[in-house]
Amino acid sequence: MEVECKTVMTREDCMHLVQERQPEKDFDENGGLRAVHDGDEGEKVDGSNVVLLPLPADDHRISKDYACDGMKVGSRASNPLEELAVQTKEQGKNKQGKKLSRRDRMELGRLFQEAVSSHDWELAESLVLLADSQTLNDVLCIALDAIWFLTTWGELNGITGLIKKIVSYGGSDFTRAILRTSFFASCVYACHCRIMNLTDTVGIMAQRLHERLQECHGDEVLKAEAGMKVQKFTDWALKCIGFHFRYQENRGGRKNNMIVEVQLQLSAFKTFLELAGDHLTGKDFTEAFDAACFPLTLFSSSFDSGWALGISAIAVQGLLGMLVEGGADNVNQCFLEASRFGSTELVRILLQIAERNSLDIDVDLALVFASHYCKIGTMECLVDEGHAVDFLGPLVRASERGCMQVVQWFVNRGCGDMELCLALTAATSSSQVGVSAYLLPHIPQHVLAALSIEILKAAGERSRGSLDGVAFLLCSDFLGDPAATYAVADSIARSNDEAVAPELRAFLLEQWSEAAFAEGLSSGQDHFVNFMRILRRGCSPICLMDLPPPLAATIAYMPLYRECMEAGGQLLSQKLRGQLVEAARRIGGRWVDDDSQANELLEILERNLPRFFLQPLTTL
Repeated sequence: MEVECKTVMTREDCMHLVQERQPEKDFDENGGLRAVHDGDEGEKVDGSNVVLLPLPADDHRISKDYACDGMKVGSRASNPLEELAVQTKEQGKNKQGKKLSRRDRMELGRLFQEAVSSHDWELAESLVLLADSQTLNDVLCIALDAIWFLTTWGELNGITGLIKKIVSYGGSDFTRAILRTSFFASCVYACHCRIMNLTDTVGIMAQRLHERLQECHGDEVLKAEAGMKVQKFTDWALKCIGFHFRYQENRGGRKNNMIVEVQLQLSAFKTFLELAGDHLTGKDFTEAFDAACFPLTLFSSSFDSGWALGISAIAVQGLLGMLVEGGADNVNQCFLEASRFGSTELVRILLQIAERNSLDIDVDLALVFASHYCKIGTMECLVDEGHAVDFLGPLVRASERGCMQVVQWFVNRGCGDMELCLALTAATSSSQVGVSAYLLPHIPQHVLAALSIEILKAAGERSRGSLDGVAFLLCSDFLGDPAATYAVADSIARSNDEAVAPELRAFLLEQWSEAAFAEGLSSGQDHFVNFMRILRRGCSPICLMDLPPPLAATIAYMPLYRECMEAGGQLLSQKLRGQLVEAARRIGGRWVDDDSQANELLEILERNLPRFFLQPLTTL
């Protein structure tokens, strides 16, 4: 059974999945993986050594003699190939080296899988004698995949003896075998703690793979083909696992505890690595490590939470540990990928492997990835167990995006005053007013006072065409003192500093400077003069002079009152406040100081305007 696992495991942009040196060996003429479905005869990719064995239908009863399409392993005369296997075993290895036909390779692979599944080692060895060089590599993969279902020492001896015999007869594609079995083993252990059914699990993985491919650069058609092929292989792998699990149950279930079984399985894998020896390179171990992490990364949400503390975690640690010892050097890459997808359990395992093998991994960069995708559980693991300490980068990025959940998490974990100020600057520049409002109370006033000018200048420089964030800070009286807040805005507006963005300077000069307040006063005076001219000289038949004073005041100042209420905040812009000061003087009939603030001025208007006009406005 062959699947070119290089096309499945390596995730470098996933693009080489559809550009393998011999893609026709793995996929049919329509670009799809030739997976065999329940009840079908085995399928073979044209001219290749790829065999995906058929799986029995879910409702088939699997007896001791394991039936497949009416054939039983216990009945040696049920197939000409079985008869030939018996004859060949008696005569010795076929020395003709004749290449098997496509159908014969399919049939031999089918029978070999059945023999291995039923632990009929004698028949399996007989079939090995029939295999040509291409089929030997197929059956090597089949035998190696079977080690992840070992439950007894007898089974261990049987499968390792079979693998040794395959190798002695010429099975030599160790690279393909280790890639495929590493991926397969992770799927097996993941399914031990699966909380979803197989269909849902495949769907989750397809969705995650789609997300991953969208981040890759390249042709959309190639990415779509890559995703389809990986999904088909995963679908096949999970069906195969389901078959093995059901077969074990029909044979009476497990005879040992899980710890013993894991020891047996890892022992068999170690035997394979010893047989492969120098035939496996560091690159092979690196890609196998990637292959093993791949399903654990994409499957994370379909596992029981905390599975990394159970038997499955011990098995995965053992598998990954042996791959690292063999020369895998991509632990950090897989660690970052697991953090990005929020596979907290795999992150925890990789932290332990890195510590055990004294490997350098970038926990702070991993925290950036986890926080960017709002993986709170993974963030907690990276900080508590990985000891990540650099909060600044991810906090600033979360503030820019307005990701309140992540911002709150960092603040609750403890951030320095400078980190909070930089986060406030980022939120202000991106007009994330909700984040800014959350951060302001957490920053001491003396720190804000010292950095206020720099915060506003930096926010204006980095703004993306909107100064709503700057306006929010000023309206919120972020310095806690109206005079100080207005003074800072006026200072920047009048500054000749080239570092001040022109847009920011123009905005502050027009709305928040002392000059803007004077302009507001002048505008208010002009408004009053114009209104009195209309009142006294107007020819309107409404006769405004005959209206009660409150109604006349309403006509004159209700638009201004409405604009002030809609502006909200603790402070009004200087321009609007100047208009309001003039309005309060006119409507109140007394002098109002220039430094009077919005609440006091609005109260004067409200006392002189009809309440039935004010009631709906106070809810704005």
